[in-house]
Amino acid sequence: MAKDTLYVLDTDWADPVLGGERRFYCKDCVTVEGLLSLFPERAERIEVVRVPWPRPRAAVIERLGEAHQDLPALAFAEGDFVGDVEGVLAAHHTRHGFPERHP
Repeated sequence: MAKDTLYVLDTDWADPVLGGERRFYCKDCVTVEGLLSLFPERAERIEVVRVPWPRPRAAVIERLGEAHQDLPALAFAEGDFVGDVEGVLAAHHTRHGFPERHP
């Protein structure tokens, strides 16, 4: 059975626009990865692809198209996707049984 695929940014990268010396992570990607780590039995149903920071992001373009490189993104096994953190968290709940985030 095909799995949904979660695309997240690598967790430690430099931004050349900011001088390339400071190290960064994406807070939305870390939020989603944290949820997966808390519920490993549910996370097994999702393929996770960690993508390097610089664009173009070939793995994302191949699946979602060049216009949809913002991450995190969740590509559904049947073909559609969500490309924002709120949509990813909601899909984790509705598609994979993760708890909802408290408002």
